[in-house]
Amino acid sequence: MGSLSIWHWLIVLLVVVLVFGTKKLKNIGSDLGGAVKGFKDGMKQAGDGTQTDPAQTNTTSAQVGQTPVAADKNTIDVEAKTKL
Repeated sequence: MGSLSIWHWLIVLLVVVLVFGTKKLKNIGSDLGGAVKGFKDGMKQAGDGTQTDPAQTNTTSAQVGQTPVAADKNTIDVEAKTKL
């Protein structure tokens, strides 16, 4: 009486498909799979001790803050440094 049978789960699945549609559910599944794959790759890199080289990144410290944009009073100017 406390557990749900297979028929309850099928009805819930049918309602979810009717509400969201199969295309949106497919997109959610592929996004979730990509996120899990990215997380696993990140964990593997952290476990191997390999890190990305800061010289390979597109934004260098010379480019950051080179041309200030019209900043309002709520903008905080910070300098990002990498830990070696």
